[in-house]
Amino acid sequence: MSGHNKWSTIKRKKGAIDAKRSKIFSRLIKEITVAIKEGGNSDPNFNPRLRAAILNAKGVNMPKDNIERAIKKADTDTNSYEELTFEATGQGGVAIFIECLTDNHLRTVASIRSILNKKGGTMGKNGSLAYLFERKAIFTIPAKNFTRDFLELELIDAGLEELEDDGDRLIITVKLEDFGNMQKKLEELEIEPENSEFQRIPNSTKILDKDTALRALKLIEFIEEDDDVQNVFHDIEMTDDLSQALDEE
Repeated sequence: MSGHNKWSTIKRKKGAIDAKRSKIFSRLIKEITVAIKEGGNSDPNFNPRLRAAILNAKGVNMPKDNIERAIKKADTDTNSYEELTFEATGQGGVAIFIECLTDNHLRTVASIRSILNKKGGTMGKNGSLAYLFERKAIFTIPAKNFTRDFLELELIDAGLEELEDDGDRLIITVKLEDFGNMQKKLEELEIEPENSEFQRIPNSTKILDKDTALRALKLIEFIEEDDDVQNVFHDIEMTDDLSQALDEE
C-alpha cells in the first residue's frame, strides 16, 4: 500500500490549483445521479452510495442548491450511465486503472484510446492489470477533537484495517464490504468525513526514475481531464525526489 496516500496528499495540493471546479462538480453530479438510479432511492438515509456522494460534494464546497438540484434532476434524468473500466500501461511500465461513467460507450472508448496513443500509453485487455490492485473503502476525516488511539478502539469493530495520520487529517481504510459499517459507525460518533470513496490500492508500487515518473504522471493527468473519467489509479511509488519535483511544478 506504500505510496497511495502520499499520492492522495499530492493530488489534494495540486487539485486546489489545477482542477477545474466545474469539472469536479460535473463528476460529482454524475455520481449522485448514478447513486440514485442504482440505489432506487433519493433519500441519503437509505442510500449509502448517495450519502457518500453528497458528503464528497460538500467536501469540495459544492453549493447546497447545486446538490439539491442534482438530486431532484436524477429522478427525471433520462440518460443511462454505464460504468466502464480500462487497464493501461504508462511510461516505465506503470500500471494504470481507469474508471469511467458514460452515456456513450463508443465515445469513451475512442477518447481513452486516443489519449493513450498520443501521450505514450498502451491500452491493455480487461483483467490484465486488475489483479495488481485491491479495492478498498477510504474515509478521510479531520484529525481534531479526537485521538488516534481512541478512534482505533472505536472503529475496529466496524472493520478498521488501517488508520493513518496525514497531519490535519486521519485516513481510514476498510475492506470494500465494510464501507456501510464504517459509514454508520462514523455517524454514531458524529464524525462527518471530508471524503469517502472506493479506491484501487496497488498491492506493490513501482519505483521509477524521476523523469520517467513525471511523464507517467503527466499521462495520468491527461486521462483525468476527460469528462467521462471518474477516477484513475496507478502503482507509482511516490519517492521523496518525485514529491519534491511535483511541489516545484
